[in-house]
Amino acid sequence: MPHLLRIDASTRTDGSFSRTLGDRAEARWRAANPGGTVTTRTITDGSIPPIAQDTITGFYTPPEAITDDLRAATALSDTLIAELQQADTLLLTTPIYNFTVPAALKAWIDQIVRIGHTFAYEDGSFRGLVQTRRAIVACAYGAEGYLNDGPLAGADFLAPYLKFLLGFLGIEDIQIVGIEGTTGDLAALSQKEAQAIAAIEARAA
Repeated sequence: MPHLLRIDASTRTDGSFSRTLGDRAEARWRAANPGGTVTTRTITDGSIPPIAQDTITGFYTPPEAITDDLRAATALSDTLIAELQQADTLLLTTPIYNFTVPAALKAWIDQIVRIGHTFAYEDGSFRGLVQTRRAIVACAYGAEGYLNDGPLAGADFLAPYLKFLLGFLGIEDIQIVGIEGTTGDLAALSQKEAQAIAAIEARAA
């Protein structure tokens, strides 16, 4: 049965362009996958704290040596990784905050990037272990100039970072849709939003 994992990283619950794109992508995915299931995780609710020392220690402790305390420290990571591994498609919605990913999204990333679980290092090279077939990423930019080799393209540490990271973990089909100028002219923004919606619906179908 097809399964979609949706991760929402915008602090805004109202007026979020990345969430709007995610809503349209999810609706199209559901239409294309009758009977499919969806898991949604809003990571801005404080449920994923910054990674702790005990968690990192647990990541690098052999299974035969792990203690109850370290098992507890890595339990959230276990849960988040299981959610990812069970999904055929990852739908990730995020704005850019100060040229990069929101802190809540980085906290999720730090929990799911885990040696022996989502990537391996063997014979001097890395190998992704994530079974998710594809990722659809909706990115929202407040200013103009990030997309299409604009003047701020070199300051976009959001989409290129996520594309590299997801590929590193083993996801081969990564499709990114962006909308920029969300704080700009409303008339121009309306057209851009319509174009972004059409693009992400096509990728989710």
